Amino acid sequence: MARPEPPRIESRRRLLAGLGLLVFTALVASGVSPYDRATWLLEVAPVLLAAPVLGATWRRYPLTTLLYALIALHMGVLILGGAYTYARVPLGFWLQEALHLGRNPYDKIGHFMQGLVPAMVTREVLLQRGYVSSRGMAAFLSVCVAMAISAVYELIEWGVALAAGSGATDFLGTQGDVWDTQSDMFWALLGAMVAVTLLRGWHDRQMKALRY
Repeated sequence: MARPEPPRIESRRRLLAGLGLLVFTALVASGVSPYDRATWLLEVAPVLLAAPVLGATWRRYPLTTLLYALIALHMGVLILGGAYTYARVPLGFWLQEALHLGRNPYDKIGHFMQGLVPAMVTREVLLQRGYVSSRGMAAFLSVCVAMAISAVYELIEWGVALAAGSGATDFLGTQGDVWDTQSDMFWALLGAMVAVTLLRGWHDRQMKALRY
């Protein structure tokens, strides 16, 4: 007869299953009738790629609960942006009105998460796998990786714009801002810095608990 799992492990498993179900439900709902089907597919592509990998590796290469939760949140941001297109997300209009902004800022939330989550993933891999021992070096490399991903994403947007012309407007979400690329990368940098500073202690405690 199999021994029951400790309450902490069982609780974690239920939480991860709940996060997975929530992301899956949101993804399916967003794909029923998105504003633009091609834009939806481009925006949720990272979710479609990452979800199977996480599902296949959660036993052999487990991540901290904090990181899984942040990944699920990032997926939610991508899914919502795909359903409405970033320039039309209702939450963004609410923020625009509340903060008296000249444009819908929802895409900046997406780029903030684009910096935060890759930085957290990099930090966890570097430290948990023993690739580096210095917290400072892990922070530096994590920010570098996050910014590299941000730059590659901007290059992808450029490529889509060249290929699709005006048809890429919804995917780009620039809303007429000539400095959109630079501000996107700034928000990614801000997210990465939050990951390696403000979340550092919480992340370290969870990584330590994961080893035992």
